[in-house]
Amino acid sequence: MSLPPAPFGRVLAAMVTPFAADGSLDLDAAQAVATHLADHGHDGLVVSGTTGESPTTSVAEDGELLRAVVDAVGDRLAVVAGVGTNSTAHSLELTEQAAKLGAAGVMVVTPYYSKPSQGGVLAHFQAVAGATDLPVLLYDVPGRTGVRIGWETYERAAAIDNVVAVKEAAGDLAQGIRLIRDLALAVYSGDDAANLAWLAHGGVGLISVVGHVCGDQHLAMVEAVASGDLDRAQEIYHSLLPAIHGIMGVGNYGATTAKAALQLVGVLDNRRVRLPLLELDDTELSALRTSLESAGILP
Repeated sequence: MSLPPAPFGRVLAAMVTPFAADGSLDLDAAQAVATHLADHGHDGLVVSGTTGESPTTSVAEDGELLRAVVDAVGDRLAVVAGVGTNSTAHSLELTEQAAKLGAAGVMVVTPYYSKPSQGGVLAHFQAVAGATDLPVLLYDVPGRTGVRIGWETYERAAAIDNVVAVKEAAGDLAQGIRLIRDLALAVYSGDDAANLAWLAHGGVGLISVVGHVCGDQHLAMVEAVASGDLDRAQEIYHSLLPAIHGIMGVGNYGATTAKAALQLVGVLDNRRVRLPLLELDDTELSALRTSLESAGILP
């Protein structure tokens, strides 16, 4: 089966933001992570998303991070800037900055915590899309934001010329298929446990947390689906289930487990996060190591 066009690439990482011992950005480490991703199966990444701990970073820090990553790998893969916040003015500031610094696109999540009406969600998306010529990736993750993107909101947002894609983490496969079929939006899996399901039903690719340490396997899975070899795709996906559980299926997960996984494979020399997140303790790290060993990611 042929995969639909992918505006930001097929295999993307929701990239972590490394920090120095004093809590400041570690831009050298960020470039090392980005280079690792480019070397291992990725043709895109998202900076300053939730996994990048964006609620804890300033506009200036987001700009420094984006500039460093674009400088390191912008000629090798698509660098998408996360600009979603629960303040439209703040999101517009980030969007304008992203365009100036060479982002390939922007990702905007539904405004979290505030729980706006669907009219407010749409107005937020319209404001961001109207502030840039860059392609826009909508992000639906109600488990984190408290609000979904409704169907009529999708219909109206899809009519905006530069709204081209959705990172789907609402777990609604049926609606996602309609986004592809009826609205011609490119749908990316935003939930590692559902990666193969989305690919099999017309998704264009993955925006993954687990992919920090299994990008090559993700690329192989995408290629297997594209060639019609679903048996091979299932084999790869099943082999990664321990890693998916170890990184995404535990209580203290996300940036915390992704950074710890990068530490275990030798890409980072620490697993620092900013409060209110806490880095994995020794017991949690041991369990993560076991899951990565079971997935064949660690020997």
